[in-house]
Amino acid sequence: MKILVLEDNERLLKLISTSLEKEGFIVDCFDNGDEALEALENGYKCFILDINVPSIDGITILEYIRMNHKDVPVLIISSNHDLEKIEKSYKMGCDDYIKKPFYIFELIQKVTKLCSPTSNKFLLTDECLYDIKEHKLYINGDEVELTKKEILFLELFALNLHHVASYDEIINYVWEGEETNLTNIRAMIKRLRKKLPTDSITIVKGMGYSLSKNARYI
Repeated sequence: MKILVLEDNERLLKLISTSLEKEGFIVDCFDNGDEALEALENGYKCFILDINVPSIDGITILEYIRMNHKDVPVLIISSNHDLEKIEKSYKMGCDDYIKKPFYIFELIQKVTKLCSPTSNKFLLTDECLYDIKEHKLYINGDEVELTKKEILFLELFALNLHHVASYDEIINYVWEGEETNLTNIRAMIKRLRKKLPTDSITIVKGMGYSLSKNARYI
C-alpha cells in the first residue's frame, strides 16, 4: 500500500519513511508542498502531512486531497502552537493528527489503524494466497514471481477486495501516474492472469476490473 509523506525535517522524514517501510508500506517522501501537490494523483491510499512546510502548506494540500479523494485517510502532523490550524484541518476532513514531538510507535499505530486492510493476507481461491505485508503471492504454498506492476495491481484491492478498479484508478496506482493506455493495462492483466487460477480477475464491462467474488481475507 502506497503512502505519501510530506515533512520538511529531513531527519524526521527519513525516520518516518524507514519505519513505515518496515511495516510493509510503500512510501514516497516529499519535503515541500509543490512536489507533493504534483504527486497527489499517483494512487496513494494514505497521506501524512506536516502543516508547516515550504511553498504550499499541509492544510492547502489537504484541501486539494478532499476535493478529489474524499475517502483516502489523511493524518496531519502538527506542533503544539498549531491549534487553530489543527481545528481547521478537522473541518476540512483530516482523519487524525499527531503532535510533535511524538514517538514513532505512536505514528505507526495511527497509520495502521487508518490505512491497513482488515488482514495482511487474502485468498483469491482456496489454493492461491496473497500476503499484503510481504508483497508475495503463493499458489499451493509455492511462491509465484510477480512484477512490481502486478504487485501493485493486487494491492489496489487490499482495503476492499470486491470494489471495481476503474481504468483511471489502475493508471494512477499501478502506473503511479505515468502515461499509459488500455492496451498496456490489458497486457499486464493478461500476463498476471496466466499466473493466477482461472477467474481470479474478472472484467466489469465498461467499468474496469475486480477480483473473484470468492476472494476473502484470512
